[in-house]
Amino acid sequence: MFRFKQFTIQQNRTAMKVCTDSCVLGAYAEVGSGGRMLDIGTGTGLLALMAAQRNPTARVDAVEIDEEAFRQAVENVNDSPFANRIRVFHTPIQAYAAEPYDGILSNPPFYTNHLRSPDSAVNRALHNDALPFDDLLESVRRLLKPEGWFWALLPPFEMNRLTGIAKQQGLHPYHQLELRHHDRKPVFRTLTGFVRRVPEAVETHELSIFELDGKTYTEAFRQLLQAFYLIF
Repeated sequence: MFRFKQFTIQQNRTAMKVCTDSCVLGAYAEVGSGGRMLDIGTGTGLLALMAAQRNPTARVDAVEIDEEAFRQAVENVNDSPFANRIRVFHTPIQAYAAEPYDGILSNPPFYTNHLRSPDSAVNRALHNDALPFDDLLESVRRLLKPEGWFWALLPPFEMNRLTGIAKQQGLHPYHQLELRHHDRKPVFRTLTGFVRRVPEAVETHELSIFELDGKTYTEAFRQLLQAFYLIF
């Protein structure tokens, strides 16, 4: 169980647990005001719940292929203050049809040739067999309004791959956040926002989670997660 200020995530039945980088994506990515949003591969429902908290009038849909994760996401949503604004669907995104969205979020699986787990749910969460980047981006392009935005979270190498494929499909990076454990550690996750138009430049920022002692949260991280983490 992971308690946030306005909702609680139960995660005993899901392969992917709440992690810091997903929380950063949920707190940092563009969510607009009003409108409709989609969370692809919602897992526990974390990103959908964070989006609903940050945008108090948005309608948020969430898609999950794994049945146990889907059921847990439904429970988490139903136990939250945002249950009347979030819907969770048990379906692969490739088969999902809806009116176009103002914004889309995803923390997609990215392993391609790594060793497999004996747990099939873990494999679905980590390996992109069921959701290759081409399929993800084709789904985003199909489900995104012309003026909409798409945000994703990946390790740097995989984000470079996703960005290359995205450009081929007419989705261009406009904003990027590089995430480090602390200032002397390499970037371990990249958050990128994409739009259909070609921007004049990509706005780029860095965020360190900890000070150099590896224990004290940076002020920037505290401010970003203040609305969600109980310890702040």
